[in-house]
Amino acid sequence: MSDLFADDPLPDQSDRPLREDAPLADRLRPRALDEVIGQEHLTGAEGAIGRMVAAGRLSSMILWGPPGTGKTSIARLLAAAVGMRFAAVSAVFSGVADLKKAFAEAEVAAKAGRRTLLFVDEIHRFNRAQQDGFLPFVERGTVTLVGATTENPSFALNAALLSRAQVLILHRLDAGALATLIVRAEELEGPLPLTAEARDALVASADGDGRFLLNQAETLYAAQIPEPLDPAGLGKFLQRRVAVYDKDRDGHYNLISALHKSLRGSDPQAALYYLARMLTAGEEPLYVLRRLVRFASEDVGLADPQALVQCLAAKDAYEFLGSPEGELAIAQACLYLATAPKSNAAYAAQKAAFKTARETGSLMPPANILNAPTKLMKDSGYGKDYAYDPDAEDGFSGANYWPEGMAPAEFYQPFERGFERELKKRLEWWDRKRRERQAAEE
Repeated sequence: MSDLFADDPLPDQSDRPLREDAPLADRLRPRALDEVIGQEHLTGAEGAIGRMVAAGRLSSMILWGPPGTGKTSIARLLAAAVGMRFAAVSAVFSGVADLKKAFAEAEVAAKAGRRTLLFVDEIHRFNRAQQDGFLPFVERGTVTLVGATTENPSFALNAALLSRAQVLILHRLDAGALATLIVRAEELEGPLPLTAEARDALVASADGDGRFLLNQAETLYAAQIPEPLDPAGLGKFLQRRVAVYDKDRDGHYNLISALHKSLRGSDPQAALYYLARMLTAGEEPLYVLRRLVRFASEDVGLADPQALVQCLAAKDAYEFLGSPEGELAIAQACLYLATAPKSNAAYAAQKAAFKTARETGSLMPPANILNAPTKLMKDSGYGKDYAYDPDAEDGFSGANYWPEGMAPAEFYQPFERGFERELKKRLEWWDRKRRERQAAEE
């Protein structure tokens, strides 16, 4: 018997016989921790869970991982492995009254000498005040808390709760783990009506979700297909699983980070892949374009001034054409950025200049570079002895533009790559001319 996967917080039924018409995922639910697939880094002898079970004592923990990776199954099996009472609530269906009842029952069990493992599914859905409600019961040892979440605990759970629980990360199931699930299903139900290539396509369609894979397999069994399906036939028969992607949560930030890093690392193939991942999952194209525009200034800058122009043109093209035609312009801007020379010199210069501006306060610019629209201002020295650069030799006066009492600063330092190589030459030429003028005046 084998796998996983129901994240439904029902009472432990591992000792009860399952009905023949029970869902395939339930019939293949593991009966021991070593039957859980794909999480050996946790459940193995050297893993955090394996060590706790060997010691016979559990600490509170948060199981963080994608859907269909065994969070509920692990929690059930943990309780059985160390002889604890198993209780479960779901943050989707439970409220304060359910929590109070669970804690009261745990206190009664504790007085009888039986410890309780309280499994809280979708724990991130409880608000901050509700999460705080767990703390006294966890601290007193009334319950050992095992929470399950698909969201990043750093953002979804409050710090007080996290400080009392160990976060354990479950991996999405790889192709090998999913293939093992298919083998176990076939041991129970017989061969799937698929060619070898279609089996691979079925595994790929699951996107790391074991429960989804078993549900798809169950659909194939129920259809009683007379001849094995090839990948094309499978695609017509089954819907491919939509990629997990919450636009306001972890998947969103992970993919935009991957896109940004791929662009910065000048890998156009990977950048285009992550761009496609976001757009095909339903990300708002204008959000992606805003990030590309920012990248053009922050990471390419003046090494290729056309990068910003390309991104703004892509924005205009997308707004003009819409989807899907306008998405080609976004891809073009993405490829341009990935293949452009990189420089953060403008970004670093902006941060340094802003910092200095905050530190120096309201220093007055030198009077000679101030306009004098009134006689009073002119009499006060505004604009006096201003050097008009176009009239100067070489079109450069070398005048001082810094406030009195403030030494000239150097914020922008271009690199020797792309167009900035030319800018570096210009700056060096101006510096040399400035020194020559200063020496002549002395």
